[in-house]
Amino acid sequence: MKIVHIVGARPNFMKIAPVIHAFERTGEVEQVLVHTGQHYDEELSNYFFDDLGLPRPDVNLGVGSGSHGVQTGRVMIALEPVLERERPDWVFTVGDVNSTVAAALVAAKLGIRVAHVEAGLRSGDWTMPEEINRVVTDRLSDALFTTESSADENLAREGVPAERVHFVGNVMIDTLERHRAAAAALGVAEGMGLPPKGYLLVTLHRPSNVDEPERLAAMLAALGEVVMGTELPVVIPLHPRTSARVRELGIESLLGPLVVLPPLRYLDFLGLMQDAAGVITDSGGIQEETTVLGVPCITVRPNTERPVTLTHGTNQLYDGDPHGLLDVVREALLSERSEVRPPLWDGHAAERIARITLDLGGKGDSAPE
Repeated sequence: MKIVHIVGARPNFMKIAPVIHAFERTGEVEQVLVHTGQHYDEELSNYFFDDLGLPRPDVNLGVGSGSHGVQTGRVMIALEPVLERERPDWVFTVGDVNSTVAAALVAAKLGIRVAHVEAGLRSGDWTMPEEINRVVTDRLSDALFTTESSADENLAREGVPAERVHFVGNVMIDTLERHRAAAAALGVAEGMGLPPKGYLLVTLHRPSNVDEPERLAAMLAALGEVVMGTELPVVIPLHPRTSARVRELGIESLLGPLVVLPPLRYLDFLGLMQDAAGVITDSGGIQEETTVLGVPCITVRPNTERPVTLTHGTNQLYDGDPHGLLDVVREALLSERSEVRPPLWDGHAAERIARITLDLGGKGDSAPE
C-alpha cells in the first residue's frame, strides 16, 4: 500500500506525525510526505519536523502565502502532477487549512481515495474559511477519522454513509503524550524567569480577533488589564498575522505590558502551555491540548468546532466585551486543574487509523456516492 500525506501549516505537522509513525511500525506501507509550503516560515517549519521526529518532506510544493483562493489554487496546480506520478492508494489530509481541501479536491478528481484525519468537526460559522474547508473535505473523503462523538453526529446529519466514519480519538493528543516530558525538560518558563503556574499564555490569530482594528486594539488593551488585575505576566508568542496588523495600525504600545515572543517551536510552546496558570486563545488545537493538560482555557470566540472541550474539558468560550476578559480570567484561575480524558483521547488514535486503513485495503474507486 502507498500513502501520500499532505501537510501545509504547523498544526498539520502535529496531526500527521503520529499517523506516519504508526504506519511505519506496521512495515506494510510506503509513505510519501508532501509539504505544500503553505506555511510562510520555512525555518520554523523545519524545527517542527525536527521536534516531531518527522522525515524531511519528499516533495515541497513551495506555494507560499496568498488569498484563500490563490493559495488553494496553487496547491491544486502543484499537487496534481505529484499525485499523477505517485498514484497512491490513499491521500491522507489532516485538519482544516487550505492545503487540506486542495488535496482532497485533487485526489478525488484523480480517482484516488481520500482519508481525512480530524473529520466531522463543525463550528456552524460559515464566516470561518476553515468551516468551508472541513465540509468540502469531508464530502470528498472515503475514510473519515473522527475525534469526538459530535463529529460523528455532524456527519450523520450531513448524510455521510456510516461505514466511512471511524471514531478513533485525537491524534493531537498522541503527539502531546509522546512529547510532553521532553517539553517539560526544556525548562522554557524557568529560563524566562516565569514561576510554575505563575503566568498566563495567549495566542491570537483569527481574523475575527485581529483583522478589525477596533477589536484588535481592544483585545490587546484587555490583556494589559489582565496583567494589572491578576499581577501575572501575560506571555504572547506573536503570530506573524497579528504582528503585521499591530505594525500596520501603529498600536505597538499596547504590547508594552505583555511578554512578547516570536513564534515558538512546538516543544517550547508545549512546555510553556503545560506550566501556565491559564491560556487565552482563539486556536482550535490548543483547546484540546489544554483539556488534557488540565490547564484552564478561555477561547475568545463565539463558538467552537470542538464542543467536547467544553463538556469534558477545561475550555470555556468568551465573546463579550474584551474589557470584561479580566473577570473571566479571575474566575478561571479559581477553577481546579484536573486532566480530563474525553473518550479515546488516550495517545493511541494513530494506531487505530493505521489498523483501519490496512483493513480497508488498497486501490479502489474514490468517487463519493
